[in-house]
Amino acid sequence: MITPQTPHSFDEIVELIEQARQRATQAVNTQLIDLYWQVGAYIDNKLGQAEWGDAVVSQLATHLAKSQPNLRGFTRRNLFRMRQFYQTYNGDEKVTALLTQLPWTHNLLILSQSKRPEEREFYLRMAIQEKWSSRELERQLKSALFERSVLKPAKVTSAVFQSHPTALEVFRDAYMVEFLDLPSGHVEADLHQGLLQRLKDFLIELGRDFCFVGSEYPLQVGGRDFALDLLFFHRGLNCLVAIELKVGRFEPEYLGKLDFYLEALDRNDRKPHENPAIGVLLCASKDDEVVEYALNRTLSPALIAEYQTQLPNKALLQAKLHEFYALNA
Repeated sequence: MITPQTPHSFDEIVELIEQARQRATQAVNTQLIDLYWQVGAYIDNKLGQAEWGDAVVSQLATHLAKSQPNLRGFTRRNLFRMRQFYQTYNGDEKVTALLTQLPWTHNLLILSQSKRPEEREFYLRMAIQEKWSSRELERQLKSALFERSVLKPAKVTSAVFQSHPTALEVFRDAYMVEFLDLPSGHVEADLHQGLLQRLKDFLIELGRDFCFVGSEYPLQVGGRDFALDLLFFHRGLNCLVAIELKVGRFEPEYLGKLDFYLEALDRNDRKPHENPAIGVLLCASKDDEVVEYALNRTLSPALIAEYQTQLPNKALLQAKLHEFYALNA
């Protein structure tokens, strides 16, 4: 006798199908990237040995369009992109292993908008790790994430290094919230509400391993009630992450309140298998020297970061990065 089954009992089959689809998609993408690599290598060899001129590439594009009408993506422009793709990464075994893990659109974005080998590798690894869509990747390129990460790494206390050695790979010195369209005279409630309304975008900006726990998270100490602005959990660091919002510049006294919240979380909310909570003060602005002084004596795992309501001037950051590399050559 066949007994009725609930949809929940079929979840394992659905999961198997989804996994197979993902593997099939990845296999097709790997073959496609390999094909573009081989075509790029072939064209580079022909042009490099002067067997072909640029006009021959145009003829090739025309021939492919006529002989393979269902074949797309082999225009003259794309053929030269394939050559550039091959030239850029040929010989770099560490990076070439990453290329097939991303779609061609992602590879083109990184290839066209990154100037340095280390910058290309940074975005390749980040796009794979964070599983960015092409739109999300383009936004991070426009926000100059690489330049900001090199020039201004996150400012954290020594306690962060002790309890979370890999935290610098997770947190940033500044977070872009241009998607909130905040007015210049916004107040903390505007920022708070905006982040909740665009929580998905904020989670993408924070990083893939962040999970939202609550807003105005209640903390009870003694006979008093307190409310933490935002509470997250980070899967990689295995800890709660408390975020306090400030629409003005950072002031040293803000750390005392954050320390208090972290103590309350560790005593009352942290699970036995979790690491100590980390606190983030997200301010509109900060003086780096004031931040350094404030963090130097703080025993709690905390950091100070800015939120920025407009994307930075990428050209200016690129110039500063060039100076940075020149000084540290």
